[in-house]
Parts: sequence; structure tokens; C-alpha cells
Amino acid sequence: MPRLSKPTTPSRRKMSFGDFGSLTKKRPEKSLTTPLQNHAGRDKFGRISVWHHGGREKRLYRIIDFKFLPFEGKAEVVAIEYDPNRSSFIALLKMPDGTKKYVTAAHDLKIGDFITSGPIKRMTTASRSKLADIAIGTQIHNIELQPGQGAKIVRSAGSTAVLSAKEGKYAYVRLPSSEVRKVLLECMASVGQVSNITHNRIRIAKAGRSRHMGIRPTVRGKAMNPVSHPHGGGEGVNPIGLKHPKTPWGKPALGYRTRRNKRTTKFVVQRKESK
Repeated sequence: MPRLSKPTTPSRRKMSFGDFGSLTKKRPEKSLTTPLQNHAGRDKFGRISVWHHGGREKRLYRIIDFKFLPFEGKAEVVAIEYDPNRSSFIALLKMPDGTKKYVTAAHDLKIGDFITSGPIKRMTTASRSKLADIAIGTQIHNIELQPGQGAKIVRSAGSTAVLSAKEGKYAYVRLPSSEVRKVLLECMASVGQVSNITHNRIRIAKAGRSRHMGIRPTVRGKAMNPVSHPHGGGEGVNPIGLKHPKTPWGKPALGYRTRRNKRTTKFVVQRKESK
């Protein structure tokens, strides 16, 4: 459950924080961090290229091993840590050769647990293997889309996919969005669910907290001038005046399908269910 704050101000009455009771270390491993520069949504010319970015707290980037290639022996979990750069927690591993490595932590992973990468004899939480070696019906995360590429999908807090079938050289994976997608059996995935499952229940409650996270204010299109947005203009409170809502650049918004990647359409077996 998220932690509630004491209602010392009106905004804190509704504020909640993540459940960090499972974390075991505050400071990151120094050898696995690197400085992270804040560009505030600006390009090399200083112009805003990404809206609503800027003004966040300084933070170090934790170097995560998303490939976690097969190795001999077992890696021991020595710490579960918070990572400000992602919604999930991360696990610090001590590898059989004595080196240390960060990976995305799985739900219920604890200090002292051992995880493997390679052919699975017994499926344990966070162990990593090829989809060909994982049993049908297993919950998985950190899934590759090309062999050796590293995890690309199902990486955010609390998310999990299900290995639903195998046919030929492909596995059928049901993603959190309800989309069913074909993935090569040679691709690797981790067993279990991503950690920090209560992340989606956190309530920000006040604007200042969003600013600390690097999120700048968003202005409604209706509040702008006609030159700035298709919804702009008019006197007082009025509708957008269009048959369908549009983006600031005149493209259809809210429900319009924007997928244009025809190269990978053949891998989508079932589109996600519309809400």
C-alpha cells in the first residue's frame, strides 16, 4: 500500500508516497553510476523540442544491464535500491566472478536470493532465459524483441506479460496492453513481475511535487490564442468548435490511431483492446 502523508497542509491531505519498505540501501554503487545531464527539453540550439520538461532535481544515472547474458553459476542479490530514473526498483547483484551489476528488480525479490541467466532448471523469480526454455503460462518481463538486443518491453513498475503459446520459431506473448505479439523463441525474458507494483496508486497532490520531478505546466489548447492552437480563440467558456479534437499541429487527437510502423505489423497477432 502507498504511504499516506500527515495532513499538515490541504495538499498533503491527499498526498501519498511509494511503498519503499522493501528497499535495503540508500546510496547507489558508485562504480555503476554516471552523471545525467538535464537538457530541460531543449535541443542544441536552445529551442524547446520537447514540451513540459525542465526544472527537476539533480540525479545520477544507474547503469542497468538489460541484456543480462547467460553465465555460469548464480548471482546473489545484495541490495534492492530506489532508482529515480525509472518507476521500478533495481537490484544490485554480486556476480560469480566478484563483479557487481544492476538489473531491474522483480516483485518479491529479496536480499540473499540467487538468480541465473541461461537454461532454466527450476523457474525462480527474476531468472532469465530464452523464451524457448520458459514454460507456457509463465509471467515474464524485460522481454527482448531481437536476440542479444537487450530488454525493450515490459520494464515499467508492476507490469507483466504472459507467455501464452509457442509455434514454429515464435512465441506468442500477451502484453500488459492486451496486445498479443509474436517474439522469436531465441529472445530472452525474465521470470516474474516487475517490482514496485503500487506505483500507479501514488497521488502527486500538488504542483510543486511535479516540478521536482521535472514536469512543467501544461496549458489547455482552449486557453490559447487561435494562432497557437486549433482549439484556441473565442470569448469566455466555449467548446473547441471542431468536429474532432486536434493536436497543436492539426493532427487528429484522442482515439486516432497513429501507428505507422508497417515493418513490425506482421508480428502483431491481436491489437490491444480499445477502452
